[in-house]
Amino acid sequence: MKHNILLLIYTLALSGSPCSANTEAALDYKIFDDYPLKGGYFYSQTESKGASWVENMAAKLPLRGEPAYTPGASLELHYVSSPAGTWRAMIRHRPIRGQDDWDNGVFIQTKPSPFKPAEQLHLRICLGGTPNLLLPQIALLLDKDPENSLPGLSKNIKTDTVLLSDKERKSQALSLEWYIMKTDSNGWSKVVIPLDDFKLGAAKFAEEIKGVVLEQGETDGKEHQIFLDQIELRPASLPAMPGGLQPNITTIKAFERHIDISWSPIRDGRVAGVLIERSTDGKDFKPIGYRPCYMSRYADFVGEFPKTFYYRIRLLGYDDSLSSYSNVTSAGTHALSDDELISMVQEACSRYYFEAAEENSGMALESVPGDAHMIATGASGFGIGSLVVAAQRGFIAREIVAQRMLKILNFLEHADRFHGVMAHYYNGATGHPQLFFGPVDNGGDLVETSFLMQGLLTARQFFDANDPIENTIRAKITKLWEAVEWDWYRQTPDSHYLYWHWSPDHGWQINHRLIGWNESMITYLLAIASPKHAVSAEMFYSGFASQERLAQEYRGDAAGKMYSNGETFYGKHLKVGGFSGGPIFFTHYNFMGLNPHGLRDRYTDYFENSKAIVEINLRYCQANPQRHQGYGDEAWGLSASDGPWGYNPDEARPEGDKGKLTPTGAVASMPYLPNYSLAALKNYYRNYGSFLWGEYGFRDAFSLDSNWVDDLYMGLNQAPMVVMLENYRSGTPWKLFGSNPEIIKMRRRVFFSE
Repeated sequence: MKHNILLLIYTLALSGSPCSANTEAALDYKIFDDYPLKGGYFYSQTESKGASWVENMAAKLPLRGEPAYTPGASLELHYVSSPAGTWRAMIRHRPIRGQDDWDNGVFIQTKPSPFKPAEQLHLRICLGGTPNLLLPQIALLLDKDPENSLPGLSKNIKTDTVLLSDKERKSQALSLEWYIMKTDSNGWSKVVIPLDDFKLGAAKFAEEIKGVVLEQGETDGKEHQIFLDQIELRPASLPAMPGGLQPNITTIKAFERHIDISWSPIRDGRVAGVLIERSTDGKDFKPIGYRPCYMSRYADFVGEFPKTFYYRIRLLGYDDSLSSYSNVTSAGTHALSDDELISMVQEACSRYYFEAAEENSGMALESVPGDAHMIATGASGFGIGSLVVAAQRGFIAREIVAQRMLKILNFLEHADRFHGVMAHYYNGATGHPQLFFGPVDNGGDLVETSFLMQGLLTARQFFDANDPIENTIRAKITKLWEAVEWDWYRQTPDSHYLYWHWSPDHGWQINHRLIGWNESMITYLLAIASPKHAVSAEMFYSGFASQERLAQEYRGDAAGKMYSNGETFYGKHLKVGGFSGGPIFFTHYNFMGLNPHGLRDRYTDYFENSKAIVEINLRYCQANPQRHQGYGDEAWGLSASDGPWGYNPDEARPEGDKGKLTPTGAVASMPYLPNYSLAALKNYYRNYGSFLWGEYGFRDAFSLDSNWVDDLYMGLNQAPMVVMLENYRSGTPWKLFGSNPEIIKMRRRVFFSE
């Protein structure tokens, strides 16, 4: 049952062909550089046979905090190479949405690579006394093998990584001892291998190299231990970092368990990254972090208070040179009240939509890290609501947010629109759709547009001053709002439904009717509220809450197929929703601006119904029928996010529970279950913050079962924490959106009198 739009579009992403993305070919292609968790490295896999052996943790290579070439982790390779056996270890590149584009596991060669040209394999190795002769061999894991999977490895090995497929092959293996270069004062040796030495054949792009394979070389039957770090592909030559560079720390701010520092942006392509050092006395500094140049901020989770810490940074060049040290700054951690903890989360998450926004448009990126120009329309709408909260709370000055709003609106006015409807994704450099979900995705996306309009209408009420800038903001928002032809997206004049997508080239080919219960409730309500292109109020019942056979078939043969549910789950009665309510984000996305209090129709009260969905989600995690690690009173909130095996909208039933937790699921539910949401917020920060807290708040998701945490902050998930926390605290987003005259009229037309 495709009972939510996000599931459908991510399914389409696997079946379509991504278009060309206009990203600069300037990124480093990393195979391994760091990992915030301890234990076994998720993106690795090991196997040994006979008398040979390689140390592993559930078939994963162990992560070690020391030694490390760059902080904070390296990979340990502890092995026995015996003539009477063999061993092998694989380290995979971690694919990132928007950077690595694959079609069902196969690299799309027509996409221009966002990475630097791949001509050499670079890595760092700490020998630990192992003779060069007894080092392992190294090969590349490659895409597209017409023959079969890696020779010699069992095809039925069940591990947490993706199983080796028949679309992979191994290059020729080379002896590491041939390529060891200089060793630094800390015992780390540099290894540089020309890719041509691997006899790659047709492989031309970095993305076709999916990882490295280390395997048994010369044998002696004894134990050996080495450490690996900074495994990446590079061009054959990169310019040396010039002398005289000195970074500058510009701000420092301490919280309860972490300290934020930021520095002047580094825009020199000769610099590889920024090394962060910390001291407790201002004299003895130790490396504690490393950030690529596209980031100019570091969140140091120290895990203790009250205590003062000192910081300095320096630049690392591609030629291994180091710059002078920056200025030294200090700050002291201190206890925070519950209210201050909430503000901390709001401030950090709202930073995603200001500091990390796409540079040309000012709009929200799909993810960070990710494609530097791939704007997400719906996430931008959520982000606008987040910026309003940031201005209200004083995280960012109102006049600065107003200027950002003008930048966003100027972009939207000139971006391609389709009967007034925005595309799902845009390229921020061009204003044209970015076809992440395939060639038919070059038109209007009604659901994403509704998320955007929810944010814009909130901002229209917030920027109410009688001055030239705020007058212009309101006028531009009104023009964009009035131009959306919601009625066009009925497809035919007598249609009972709104349709998700229309393309000028492919028409209604996707042909997806919007049928609830899911996140498209706000889409119908805004279509009814439209001042120029409204649909009838009855369409909420004929379309979103449809009882027709077609709608029943869409929802599937389960509780909720009639829109109304009526079943009880974990002791909680549910009036509306599929199965046990679906992913928890349904209760957030629809109600970022729309206040569910008093929102009642013939089926339910939508605040109480949303609260029931949230409570079922909590009780499911408390019961934890699948026995996933970490689930409980303070760790819950099954929702849509990336996961160890890709995107999935998790929900409160065994069939929909993949064992990952999404912090926004619980944190953004504060208006519904404040005590449990606050408990989850504290747990995620205080107990899991060492790997889960970062520069833009909580990372997108994690799975303790798989020892996995997402690299990403996701545009759709950071803002709900900001906005829904504020709806709990002051109700301001609800008040602003609800004060629009069109919204007042819509509520009176669709819902029972309040």
